[in-house]
Amino acid sequence: MAPVNVVIVGGSYAGLHIAHSLLRDVPDAQVTLINPSTSFFWNIAAPRIVAKPKAFRTEQYLLPIKDAFAGYRPDAFRFIAGTASAIDTTAKTVSVNSNGGASAAVPYDYLVIASGSTTSATSGSLTGTSIPFKQANHDDMEELIKSAQGHISGAKEIVIGGAGPIGVELAGELAEAVEQSGNAGKVSITLVSATARVLPMLKPSASSAARKMLEQRKIKIITSKRVMGVETPADDGSSWTVSLEGGDKLSADLYIPTTGVVPNNSFIPAEFLDKDGWVTVNSEMRVQSSDGKSQPIFAAGDITNNSMRLSFKAIEQAHVAAANLKADIIGTGAIKTFEQGDGIMMVVPVGETGGTGQIFGFVPFSFMVKMIKSKHFFIDKAAGALAGKA
Repeated sequence: MAPVNVVIVGGSYAGLHIAHSLLRDVPDAQVTLINPSTSFFWNIAAPRIVAKPKAFRTEQYLLPIKDAFAGYRPDAFRFIAGTASAIDTTAKTVSVNSNGGASAAVPYDYLVIASGSTTSATSGSLTGTSIPFKQANHDDMEELIKSAQGHISGAKEIVIGGAGPIGVELAGELAEAVEQSGNAGKVSITLVSATARVLPMLKPSASSAARKMLEQRKIKIITSKRVMGVETPADDGSSWTVSLEGGDKLSADLYIPTTGVVPNNSFIPAEFLDKDGWVTVNSEMRVQSSDGKSQPIFAAGDITNNSMRLSFKAIEQAHVAAANLKADIIGTGAIKTFEQGDGIMMVVPVGETGGTGQIFGFVPFSFMVKMIKSKHFFIDKAAGALAGKA
């Protein structure tokens, strides 16, 4: 069998799993992985990483991608540190701008789009200050994280926009960090929610539990108020101004938005995107084109139009995409399908001692959240995810 070139754009949960799966099971696969960063970022722990610089060692959450592929044949795997800029479906190439400045057209027989999403906090597009809850689209993660830690540690008035899981986790971590540093009462933290309760996607009892834990940590909670605008300070050291729906204004040393995700889609042809910019896939994770043409292209993870953009859902999609890709290449194997479902499985720490969440219809007790996630944010699983064993 002739070598089969598979190009994967994106080196996070979905892309890594698919790359390893192909290299393990398809002897003739030649996999090229394209990713802006040379490191895999365990962003599940991001709220604790940015709030508590000493909680983890850098090598626990930033892991070299190439090292995880050292065990494969040298001619079977290639890593390109760079950014995809275009897809030519006629020539079957992906244009890549490498971090070193060179540009190249990388040919593919099969293509996997796993470029994920970003947030305004990560890009700093709203405030000019990056707080990386996601992998950045550059090879500067360690620098961004250290900068974010510095901004946070120096702030005395912090406003967090958004009371979803990231906002609640971040507020809890920040408040706990203040307590641990002996600065209780010297730093104010305000959590602003556009909805009537925090964690609105969870059962009301989970929301109530989260609010109680946050308020016990002296966090001010404002609900049913949307953040309408943010004025960043001038060079004179003045405070930020956060404008809320209804005309209220908050003063802050630092504003951190935790809502909304933006697809990393600048290189993707428009015919593959839905109206909101996400890649349209079917249940087999095959990319669907608006012109009806069939393409040897799959997608998985946050970049797809599946609305639950969670790491474990990305890995579930990757399992399906990898199985169907292998079946296409080898010519045998059962076709798998992905159904997102509507069951919620989420645990939300509010500091190291506990939290809340929802595991399908069950709201776990705080001590259970501590045992599951609060103690370490699954940091011990980072190496397994990088190795495609999740």
